[in-house]
Amino acid sequence: MGVCGVFRRRWQRLAIASIVFCMVTFSIVSHRGEQFFTPKQYSEAQSEFSSDTPLIWKHINSSTVRGGENTEIPLVAHQTWKNTHVDTWPDLIRDSVERWMETVMETPMAYFLWNDEGIIEFLEEYEPDFIDHFSALPRMVEKSDIFRIMVCKYIGGVYGDVDTRPLRSPATWIEQTDLAPWRDNETGIVYNSTKPVRAIFGIEADCPPDTDTYWRMGYTNPVQLTQWALASAPGHPALTWFIQKIYGILDEVASHHDGNLTSPEAYEELDYLEPLLFTGPDAITVSMRSWLEDRIGLRWNALTGLHDNGKSKLADDIMILPITGFSPGRGIYGNMGSKPVTHHDARLQHLAQGSWKGFDLRLEFGKICRTFFGMCRDWPKS
Repeated sequence: MGVCGVFRRRWQRLAIASIVFCMVTFSIVSHRGEQFFTPKQYSEAQSEFSSDTPLIWKHINSSTVRGGENTEIPLVAHQTWKNTHVDTWPDLIRDSVERWMETVMETPMAYFLWNDEGIIEFLEEYEPDFIDHFSALPRMVEKSDIFRIMVCKYIGGVYGDVDTRPLRSPATWIEQTDLAPWRDNETGIVYNSTKPVRAIFGIEADCPPDTDTYWRMGYTNPVQLTQWALASAPGHPALTWFIQKIYGILDEVASHHDGNLTSPEAYEELDYLEPLLFTGPDAITVSMRSWLEDRIGLRWNALTGLHDNGKSKLADDIMILPITGFSPGRGIYGNMGSKPVTHHDARLQHLAQGSWKGFDLRLEFGKICRTFFGMCRDWPKS
């Protein structure tokens, strides 16, 4: 195939991604039982769309295929971006979405690309009472953080930031070896859950808890989860737990301003909240930690992979992948046990586009202050 043919094929895939948002309203019908659509809805939708848009229909479908026999997570991929004008996307994002589309076609699995309009349509369908809260958030990154949890809660599937690339099909992310019993070396408790996997999270920070390493590197927990990628079966109560905490914070802010989140004073208070702590990795870590502590008495730092060469750990029905799972290929500094992107444990690579971050001199100074001088621990990180 010539160069022109290669580019044409790549842009055809990206064109599919760019128009998927048009199908959002049609595609976000509540799943009932083991289906995303009722038989009548499926038949009507198939008749209307399959003949005119066969490729879209192939990838936005009502498949109930799961990611292997050991999991109830559906093979559905979700990504978000502010628009669908592919020609305006950064090269890194275009290439990353291209890799997702290749994986989607090879697996096969359903695919959703949600733009800003589609996210609002989703909320109108599933969380209409949250729209005012959502609209009041001052940063798009906070909206994206919350949306990824909601879409996995209501539809289920795999979420990946647009600056991530799958290294393995999500259909292969959970293997029999990942389900092996594991032991908390400090308490001696053996965890041997036989439940199917209904949620997947990956570690982004794995540091000894009795040192200052983690906070000097900018993390708030010795063992901290990432949320540039995650997966869940629809209806997982741990995701509801996270959303309820967000509701609680926003309702508390509203109570300071006569129940009004849209006032300038409320906006200022919301703007003061640090995204990493409010909706980001720290928030998801704190939520999952409290959920698992309450449910099975888990000692959170037992999830470290520093003492077992980075093993996956099933806690109740939540699979915690080692740092290599979603953060392989780290350099010498900040490696924390991360293996190469070619290692079998690597499921997905994060390319750290960081498009939501702007340059802030105080944040950069705080980073230098923490890293080199061991000071400024409580300074904002985002």
